[in-house]
Amino acid sequence: MLPLLLASSKTVYSRQEPTASLKEAARGRFLIGAAIRAEQLNRSDASALILKQFDCVTPEYEFMPMFLHPAPDTFNFKAADQIVAFAQAHELKVTGHMLCWHQITPPWMFEDKNRKPLPKEQALANLKKHIDTVVKHFRGKLESWNVVNEAISDEPLEYLRDTPALRAIGPDYVQKAFEYAHEADPNVPLYYNDYNVEDPVKLPKVLRLLRSLRKAGVRLDGVGIQGHWLLNYPTAARIDAGIEALAKEGLKVIVTELDVDVVPRSEASDPYKAGIPTDILALEAKRYASLFEVFLKHSEVIPRITFWGLEDGQSWLNTNPKKHTNYPLLFERNLNPKPAYDAVIKVLSR
Repeated sequence: MLPLLLASSKTVYSRQEPTASLKEAARGRFLIGAAIRAEQLNRSDASALILKQFDCVTPEYEFMPMFLHPAPDTFNFKAADQIVAFAQAHELKVTGHMLCWHQITPPWMFEDKNRKPLPKEQALANLKKHIDTVVKHFRGKLESWNVVNEAISDEPLEYLRDTPALRAIGPDYVQKAFEYAHEADPNVPLYYNDYNVEDPVKLPKVLRLLRSLRKAGVRLDGVGIQGHWLLNYPTAARIDAGIEALAKEGLKVIVTELDVDVVPRSEASDPYKAGIPTDILALEAKRYASLFEVFLKHSEVIPRITFWGLEDGQSWLNTNPKKHTNYPLLFERNLNPKPAYDAVIKVLSR
């Protein structure tokens, strides 16, 4: 999802040091990760929390094409390299997120100066250059790559999302992206990543794409379910069924961008100016517990669970779909654990 500015909050928590850790509680079942930002590594409190709680990290936006490859002949790896160096120094695994997406990608990659689709061969050459250069730069340093992000349409009667890559290259752009990634690093696992994968309308289209890629003979190790869910939607049963359907394809399933939106998405103002109510915190904790019950059920096919952010102030949900203060993660803005943290630890410790 989109990188966003930190938001402030008036919520006050008593400062406390968690006695357990997520990675210790989950050990032997799956890795626990968080999306992080390079600037957080300059803060001793944030970097300490990362090291205490997580086995792996995903650069939130530093690997995205707009930041790594802003101009046709310009690459900027400084911030991305900082995260990878930190991870290597502390034996954390790193996920590359991502190589091809319709957002946070420079227009020149698939469009001309008038925003018209480039000729197919030119667009393919741009895509190949980007993937080849980036994947080779990080070869041997990453746990996996999210190769293509959000290619499936949300429209019931439409298969692939109408994107600059689709308009310039055609539907085989997804396959080509996987082929280029595998050529650049034959050893790194490759994933397709999307949201609402468990949705009954979207799931058949996701399965269609995954099957087409495997039929074409490209490397595909699994699928990422983003996991941007609400307090009461979708149901745990629907998520359970979605993971089961994907697992039947013989693929690994990663929860790549987990959070729980506690503010109604139609709400434009801040409904919790005086602080988030304890009953909402309790509902959030209950929701996280139910999600991790599902994840544990499928731990044989889930190698990793990654939260989309380290703490509430970092979350993209503070400004999307509307601007308001949100509280979707396990740690609040001062890095103190919330009731949801205790709920997850309790489930993992059984």
